[in-house]
Amino acid sequence: MTEKYLNNDVIPMLDLKAQYLPIKEDIKTALKEIIESGQFVLGHNVRSLEKEIAAYHHVSNGIGLASGTDSLHLCLKALGIKGGDEVITTPFTFIASAESIAYVGATPVFVDIQRDTLNIDVSQIEAKLTSSTTAIVIVHLFGQSVDMTEIMEIAKKHNLYVIEDCAQAFGAKYKENPVGSMGDAGCFSFYPSKNLGAYGDGGMMITNNTDLSEKVRLLRNHGTTGPYEHSFLGYNSRLDEIQAAILRIKLRHIDEYNQKRSSIAKLYTSMLNGSVTCPRELPDRSHVYHQYTIQSPSRDRIKQALVNSGISSVVYYPLPLHLQKAFTYLGHAEGDFPECETAAKEVLSLPIYPELELERAEHIANIILKTV
Repeated sequence: MTEKYLNNDVIPMLDLKAQYLPIKEDIKTALKEIIESGQFVLGHNVRSLEKEIAAYHHVSNGIGLASGTDSLHLCLKALGIKGGDEVITTPFTFIASAESIAYVGATPVFVDIQRDTLNIDVSQIEAKLTSSTTAIVIVHLFGQSVDMTEIMEIAKKHNLYVIEDCAQAFGAKYKENPVGSMGDAGCFSFYPSKNLGAYGDGGMMITNNTDLSEKVRLLRNHGTTGPYEHSFLGYNSRLDEIQAAILRIKLRHIDEYNQKRSSIAKLYTSMLNGSVTCPRELPDRSHVYHQYTIQSPSRDRIKQALVNSGISSVVYYPLPLHLQKAFTYLGHAEGDFPECETAAKEVLSLPIYPELELERAEHIANIILKTV
């Protein structure tokens, strides 16, 4: 933490040091125990974390992996998604959501978003289905669930798998159901900036499907079925003990962390609503505010005003996936997904983290109000 920040001149998007200090002794104790044990990969902490996160989501299986991207990739691989298949997803998300589909040889099929939630527009999905569609990868963007009732009805009607990308939504609920527990599998990222973040990369897939769980467990460790015996070609995607131990400590606090994020979000909304478009928290679901993302035609001017005041902000995502060079082969052009493209020009995510003082959030909001 810089001296300038201590003098209240700089407000970051995230302050991991501030989160670390209250749990410092627990972290130090856990690290000491791991180092002295000599067990660093797929040990006690990984097994315990898998059980604890599965229990938190009321499912039977959790599989610790090296990243959130791997959780999506290995899930799709284990479900048998392959070349020639089409998988529905959103163009307004981090690339991993669609990248994982391409990894298994399948084709990402994009569906536009709803401007009020920035999540996939479920009403447009059926028009994009073909005889080659095998799955839907939905993204609970920025911390609020997609309409899972509609998603699951479509999936049942057309015999599709549903993979929930929960990278930004740990602890969010849809009609009291934890995200990740409603589809065939839920995939999580523990990247340091997430609501539940490690001190490096990490991920997990959760599921009630025991066969799927067992396949992913084999895939994460080179397809190993016995000492130097490999039933098929797998990957190296093992969650390590240090990250698992850190996550176990933070998991004890996750509901408190999310509640503090919600309090900050409520303050932002109470001050900014009507001047900019604020995140809309729908009545049948909970929002855990991985990001607090406003929308405004004056986005760039707001961002510059915040920069001038030493306040961080981020545009997620300035170039939608269908316009990325990496997906040129899909043949999309500007104008194909108008809601997504408009959002990309107007969204701005403000600082929000459990340790952000409400006074500082109020200061941020006041700068925005003076700008718009």
